[in-house]
This record gives sequence, C-alpha cells and structure tokens, in this order.
Amino acid sequence: MEQVLAPRFEFAPKRKTNEAQDGFDYGDEGYDPEGNNVGFNDSTGTIQLEIAGLADLKSPEAQRICREDLNEIITSFIQDKVAVERGMFDEDLIPEELTQGKMGKIIEELYPELESEDQEAIRQRAVAAVNMVQQGKLSLNDLDGDVGISGTGISGDGTSGVVANTALIDGVRRYAMNVTELNMDLIDRINPFSQAYAVLSKSMSENSLKQVAAIITAKKVQMSPDEARELAKRALKFKLDRGRLPSLTSQDAWEKKMAEGVAFLQRMKTESLNG
Repeated sequence: MEQVLAPRFEFAPKRKTNEAQDGFDYGDEGYDPEGNNVGFNDSTGTIQLEIAGLADLKSPEAQRICREDLNEIITSFIQDKVAVERGMFDEDLIPEELTQGKMGKIIEELYPELESEDQEAIRQRAVAAVNMVQQGKLSLNDLDGDVGISGTGISGDGTSGVVANTALIDGVRRYAMNVTELNMDLIDRINPFSQAYAVLSKSMSENSLKQVAAIITAKKVQMSPDEARELAKRALKFKLDRGRLPSLTSQDAWEKKMAEGVAFLQRMKTESLNG
C-alpha cells in the first residue's frame, strides 16, 4: 500500500471561467475550457486537476492542510485495517462507505476545529488524490514495471519523483480524457483499494484469495451507532443538496445505505424511549 501515497496535486473546482495556469503543461491539445484538463508543472512535479462538484476551501488553515498534510491524511486512511480488509475483500462494499464515511470520519478526528464545509473539502481532495493515483496507474498497465508516485525525492525504483510524476501524469490524463466529466460523484464511487487487490491477486493463488475473503466476510459486523451517525450526517448533506432525505427503496446503493443509517438511529431512539 506504500504505492498509494500521492504526488503533489493541485485540485480546483471545474468552472466555465477557469483558465490555463502559468507553468502548467496541458498536453498536446492544450487547455480546453469545455473539457477535462490535467496540467503538469515539470519544475515542481505538481499535477493540476479540475473536478466538477469539488467544494471550495474556505479557511487559510484548510488550504494549508491540503498543501502540507494530504499524505498524512492518506496514510491514516490506508493504514486503517478494517477499511483495507473491506476495500479488498468485501464483495458487498459500497465504495462511498470508505470514500465518504471512513475518510470523512478520519478528517473530523484529525481536524475537529474546522468547519464542516472545510472538512468536506479536505475529504474530497484526499479521496481524489488516492483515486487519481490509482486510476492513473491502471491507465499505464501497458507499461513495464511500477510507476513511482512519490511527490518529491526518490521513488522505489530509483527514479526521481519529478520523472515518476511525468509518467503518472500520462496515466491520469488518459483516464480523465476517457470519462465524459471528471466529477466528485464519480471519484467517490471508486474503491480506493481495488488496485491493491489486483496486485495481491497476482501473488496469491485463487484458492488462497478465496480463503482470505471468506475470513474477512465472516468478520463483518452489523452497523454500529458510530457508523449510523456518520451515515446520518451524509444523509443531512444529501437532503440539503437534493431537498429530500435518502430513500430506503432507492436503486442507488449509497443512498439506500444512508437511509439505513437514519433508520438505525430512529430505531435506537424509539427503543430508548420505550425502555
């Protein structure tokens, strides 16, 4: 999982008024105000991405966190044993349970003093960094060897971080060009650990993988009060965005999961009142 740590990313909300930024190379076609733009600054190794639906960072502290602490946040996420197990082996996993639920809780615990809007904006950027690295590397699967993805310094294969990012930018750009719109909903629906499973599957037999998956499945627990509260918070944001609460009968798995969290808390409250 050390390969998940992100290079330097600079994320910006996608807007029609956006323009090309000095110092960034946007590829052969250049900057397209109507398209998915991925820029690369070869002097700093920074990858710039515009994402529709990305929340703005409100405070200077939130901006500092995204400049300086993003890899620390990602490390906390990928070292969470339950998240890794579920992400790799739980066939019933809804990716948003990790990208929104687990990552959101990590941000709240690390930065409780921040307003909820800034916590969400940081969460989005941390998830985008993890999943853009993953999708960029998957887009480069026709190349030999692993692509180093460290932001600076020396990567695992001895290449400089800037050179490694040059390779990674090709993969990120290729992925971005293959989607109609690069938006936060799409990114939240990517399982951050799917690539780790693909790597593991190459080194383990099919029978061994099935045995591990069976053990993880057997350890699955029912929803906890803490998980229900996190889902209820997401349900409130859903209501603010769409004017209604999530539905238990929705065909969207994540909406249904949020509704289950609300229902769980309602049952807890009813049982408490009834003694």
